Amino acid sequence: MTDLREQKWIAAAREGDQGAFEELVRLYEKRVLALTRRMCKNPEDAAEAAQEAFFAAWQGLGNFRGDSSFSTWIYRLASNACVDLLRREGKRQAAASLDDEELNLDIPASLPSPQEEAERRELREQIEEGLRALPPEYRAALVLREMQQLRYDEIGEVLGLDMGTVKSRISRGRKKLRSFLLERGNFSPPPPSKETGKGGRS
Repeated sequence: MTDLREQKWIAAAREGDQGAFEELVRLYEKRVLALTRRMCKNPEDAAEAAQEAFFAAWQGLGNFRGDSSFSTWIYRLASNACVDLLRREGKRQAAASLDDEELNLDIPASLPSPQEEAERRELREQIEEGLRALPPEYRAALVLREMQQLRYDEIGEVLGLDMGTVKSRISRGRKKLRSFLLERGNFSPPPPSKETGKGGRS
């Protein structure tokens, strides 16, 4: 897929070409669903949020000027749809497994033994439970950073935040999640090191 072809679809869709917009949906639907499924644990909610995002994109294409990429724009719409859904229904659900290195989980890369696999699965479940306890805005920033691998400036564009706020939400979200895991005995702080651990940075 070339950027030129995508730009042609965007231009045609802005003029009301539904076929061109359907091509854009096919291009991005898997990525959008990957995002909404990690922000909304319930698959039905995730599908609804994704649908709302694409509907908002169709309705707002006339105002899309290309200041940011189409992917960043659709991520923003999807993220907003998830947060709105969570707030509207009073839900605190998400399913995401954060990057092990970022959280200093120290899970070995080698093939685990049955016992290690069970411990790892338990840890993943605790992480997911901890994420469900986070406010939606912290969860959104963490999912975009850890699962979608967006840069801080891209997260700022998606969430409509300045760089400082993005870093603050990610840092606070990680600290809250660490505290949650420490309370349950499923997380041990890394040993002292001369190197700066990633978990201490935002």
